[in-house]
Amino acid sequence: MSAAIPGVSRTRRKTRQVKVGTVPLGGDAPVVLQSMTSTYTYDIDATVAQINRLAAAGCDIVRVAVPDKRDTDALPEIIRQSPIPIIADVHFHYQRALEAVKAGVHKIRLNPGNIKDRRQVNEVIRACRDAGIPIRVGVNEGGIVERQDKTVRAAEKNMMSQDYHGSLIAIMLRKLEDYIRIFEANDFYDVVLAAKSVDPTIVIDAYRAISSRFDFPLHLGVTHAGPPETGRIRSIAALGTLLAEGIGDTIRISYAADPIYEVEDGKELLCSLGLRARHEPELIACPTCGRIEVDLLELVGKVRQKLAHIRTPVKVAVMGCVVNGPGEAEGADVAVFAGRGRGVIYVQGQQVRTVTEAEMLDALYDEAVKFAAKVERGEAQLRNAQVQIKPPEPIGPPGSEHEKNKPGGVSLPVVKN
Repeated sequence: MSAAIPGVSRTRRKTRQVKVGTVPLGGDAPVVLQSMTSTYTYDIDATVAQINRLAAAGCDIVRVAVPDKRDTDALPEIIRQSPIPIIADVHFHYQRALEAVKAGVHKIRLNPGNIKDRRQVNEVIRACRDAGIPIRVGVNEGGIVERQDKTVRAAEKNMMSQDYHGSLIAIMLRKLEDYIRIFEANDFYDVVLAAKSVDPTIVIDAYRAISSRFDFPLHLGVTHAGPPETGRIRSIAALGTLLAEGIGDTIRISYAADPIYEVEDGKELLCSLGLRARHEPELIACPTCGRIEVDLLELVGKVRQKLAHIRTPVKVAVMGCVVNGPGEAEGADVAVFAGRGRGVIYVQGQQVRTVTEAEMLDALYDEAVKFAAKVERGEAQLRNAQVQIKPPEPIGPPGSEHEKNKPGGVSLPVVKN
């Protein structure tokens, strides 16, 4: 079955629903965006500060590591100050899970395979059941092969040597089935499933298989994705494919970097797929070529920084040539069409100003602010005009000024809220 989500444009696979604090996950709920802190959890001030930054950027729920008791001791105060629900990430030590539940966390991340005593696993499950909080269980490529039983390990390694891709997914499914039986034996069904790999093709096929077999909500992610420069490609290839197919109830894009990048990229992915309403400006710009006649890279970077102060999803276009610029700018609410030495600014297709190159940034921002205010007052609607944009005539003879866009030039900044 599939569910149509109010306010978004894509139909998704129907799953069970769990509650992570006040945030519904699965069922008819929107896809939940999450991240994980990179601080030491026992450092309450640093952890809360990072959680506040992530929440301000659009994070819905956040996970914290609790390897030691001093970490779980910090949880009550972190939970009290946090604006979003907290997930405790537990490995090996079942006591940390029990302490986290007692502290009031909203969800537990647990790998039953890392806790060998079944009685301890059962104790954690019962504690979560009594507290009414869900558990996320997962299988990761790095730890999927049996480590204790040498006979089983040899058999699994042999399978994977013959068909790594297919055998890995088969082992993932079998391990998840084993875990689910443990939960069912404890009459516990508030479970979220995950199956992660560093290989996007394995992630895609694994979640397709899991989605066809289970109706538990799914946590999507690519493990060990790397730095943003490469990790975002690896992550978006897998997560974008699955989300476009209606698979996935919560996502985390994992980077070896400040987790603010995870939230910003995850939010943009969901907005681009119509799975999350946009609440800030959308910036589009031409990719630059030898026809541009202004320093477009610098202009785009500065426009993005200034637009971060607007809280209305105005669509803003920055275009730099006469070939594709007019057509690409037509769907924008506010656009600047930059020619040689000057630019023409349009608001929903109506030419409103012609300015010099030096004035373009402030003029574009002023028009975006004014249009956003009209939208908020109910005097205008977003992206509702069919327009015809006439490009500006260049000042001086036509020609390229691409030398302004020097190799290794402006790197677009990441806007941090």
